[in-house]
Amino acid sequence: MQHIIDLETYPLDKPDSDRYRTMVKDLAEQLDTKQVCMLPGFLRDNIRRDEIARVMAVLPRANPARSHRNVYLERSMNPDLADDHPTNILAEASYKMLGAHLLPEDSAMKALYQWDPFRQFVADVTGSQELYPSEDPYQPVNVLCHEPGDKSAWHFDSTNAFTMTLTLQSPEAGGVFEMSPNIRSADDPNHAELSKLLKGDHSTVKRFEREDGALMMFRGCHSAHRVTEVE
Repeated sequence: MQHIIDLETYPLDKPDSDRYRTMVKDLAEQLDTKQVCMLPGFLRDNIRRDEIARVMAVLPRANPARSHRNVYLERSMNPDLADDHPTNILAEASYKMLGAHLLPEDSAMKALYQWDPFRQFVADVTGSQELYPSEDPYQPVNVLCHEPGDKSAWHFDSTNAFTMTLTLQSPEAGGVFEMSPNIRSADDPNHAELSKLLKGDHSTVKRFEREDGALMMFRGCHSAHRVTEVE
């Protein structure tokens, strides 16, 4: 793994060390306070370029997706609700997706996903009691591809405790990750403030530029988020 990720900066292979415990504590605090934590330069640059080449080789087989959906990932409006209710504010999202079955077995992302210390590290940072590898042949490692004009609409990540992304290639322009942290809670859907956000009031929005090779974990269940149009 030392050839794939920067174990000098991120000592995932030394979970009993003070450096590991300090790193996990700092990242967990960021995740709890900002709903996002970022690990720049996590993936080594030569490996990142190799992974891009692997992705480009199978990109013609990617599944194109374009949808008109609301913040709850639903594709239809509710006539019983007001037009400015979050359920009835739809926006366009577009991307291409590569499933794990399309990636070669020597993919560094697959190796990282199956590495037990990495799974334990993610569990430690997110406060998960235990995490398990997915047996779904399509899901363990997905590659999300945004080309010029593609974007992600404002949405919540259903009931996911956390979401994790690894940036293989940052855009030259656009494609900024934006989040409105904790705009809703388990007890309060906060429809009024959510409607403001969806209609263009970005006073609660935080922006996060993602660098090549950066690992990001975030809590998107209660924090609305999107990716702006890739230019």
